[in-house]
Amino acid sequence: MKVLHLIDSGGLYGAEKMLLALVKAQLSQGLEPMILSAGELTIPQKPLEIEATRLGLPVIPWRMKPGFNIGESRKILKWAVANDYDILHSHGFKFNVLLGSYPKPLRRIPMIATLHGYVHARRFTKMWCYELLDRFAIRFLQGVVLVGESMKKELPARLSSSQKVRVIPNGLDIEAICFQADQLVDGPTEEFIESHSPIVLGVGRLSQEKGFLRLVEAFRLVCERFENAGLVIVGEGKQRDNLEARIIELKLSNNVLMPGYCSNVPCLQRRSDLLVMPSLTEGLPITLLEAMAVGTPVLVSPVGEMPAVLDRGEGGYVLPQDWDFKQLGTHIVNVLSDGERELKADRSSKKVATHYSVEAMQKSYRDVYITALGDAP
Repeated sequence: MKVLHLIDSGGLYGAEKMLLALVKAQLSQGLEPMILSAGELTIPQKPLEIEATRLGLPVIPWRMKPGFNIGESRKILKWAVANDYDILHSHGFKFNVLLGSYPKPLRRIPMIATLHGYVHARRFTKMWCYELLDRFAIRFLQGVVLVGESMKKELPARLSSSQKVRVIPNGLDIEAICFQADQLVDGPTEEFIESHSPIVLGVGRLSQEKGFLRLVEAFRLVCERFENAGLVIVGEGKQRDNLEARIIELKLSNNVLMPGYCSNVPCLQRRSDLLVMPSLTEGLPITLLEAMAVGTPVLVSPVGEMPAVLDRGEGGYVLPQDWDFKQLGTHIVNVLSDGERELKADRSSKKVATHYSVEAMQKSYRDVYITALGDAP
């Protein structure tokens, strides 16, 4: 079975890591996957493409003008048909809309999509319009996969109850994650970690929905309790300038490091005392599962699947509803002082090993592919 994975990646975060793990597992099971990585004409190489090449996974960069480029979508579809792909698997709203809205007879290849999470953009913004188009387009796909049960409320009621909608939790290659965690971090980050204690970590795209501005605000309160505390925020995005400006205003420059992308997040997680995920919206983030796998204590906001994965606090810490940055700061201080922190992390590590394997994820996706092929005209 030949599977073409379609993605326009913004970095190397949860969706990208899930995709890499899935493709690796599919290769080991005899499938023929390919990652088509779309990007703007001026981008030489994306982090996803670099990592896929490093791992020896099949990837083809596809450069195109930004936006909903209908002409280029036709070229991609023509290329996929010419190369005898059996399934199109989209990871993101761009290809959901560009290819998913084609009638089945014109597309000729059955298509499924994995919904990794919605941004919940402000009404009438460009992103809000994209999300509306996405919710419309996925009605015409042969399969829709959600990474968590809680995401069903994001879909129209008729679609969420449809048999073509399935929940498949993200899976990890736990052995590979633990191997990564044993490696070294880069020099500047190592120096920062060695000179600060405790270390709080944030990982994700630097965008509003990830809540990092609140984390920076909260960290001022953490530094009042732990004078030498260090905050590392890994990722890139449009909010970098705002975050850096606020860090300077709060006089936290000596306590906060923003190193950009990091190809070895598990290593940073193992070196950290606490991972904080103050997201305003999430599905089932790979970053959370990675931290659980390597035994890092976690504090999360009460969104998406995160509270359920942590067994409502048995395997980690969950913020209250409608929390603000002051409550976040207080919770971080309390968690760092909690003697049960390591016990909760150990429970989480065992749960990941039992319930979130990449093998189970791959098998579930193969079932979805077979069903989609059966529904194809």
